[in-house]
Amino acid sequence: MNIVLLEPEIPQNTGNIGRTCYATGTRLHLIEPMGFRINEKSLKRAGMDYWKELDVVVYDSYREFLEKNRGVKIWLATTKAPKKYTDAKFSPDDYIMFGKESAGIPEKILVQNKEDCIRIPMNENIRSLNLANSVAVILYEALRQNNFAGMEEAGELHHLKWK
Repeated sequence: MNIVLLEPEIPQNTGNIGRTCYATGTRLHLIEPMGFRINEKSLKRAGMDYWKELDVVVYDSYREFLEKNRGVKIWLATTKAPKKYTDAKFSPDDYIMFGKESAGIPEKILVQNKEDCIRIPMNENIRSLNLANSVAVILYEALRQNNFAGMEEAGELHHLKWK
């Protein structure tokens, strides 16, 4: 799977998303401009020591991202989509794009890709979920649909044994 962050603004969110991507074997794509530098302590602290092991690609622009990823399936996560994320049929190599925290994915991009727009249902009185939480919700559904391919089975307890 692939997670795409279009112009992320908050380093702690990106760090947490990076940790989730590392835990799931997911590639992280970051599209400039970002509201922070990739080497910021707050980004790495949120991603902890996993950041250096993360499969991450940085693009100078949305245009460059599209040019380097021609023909891939891109789902666009937005609070405005008519389709729920559970209605999507995810394939193992799909890309799931999220917009910046303050504004989401630009509407110009959304209207050009209506069939690929998905949302997380929520109470009408809230604007949106936290970006890192949204990524986790949708990514794990995509992984579930693909039987968590390549992910480790249950681990052992530290001190006791499962019966």
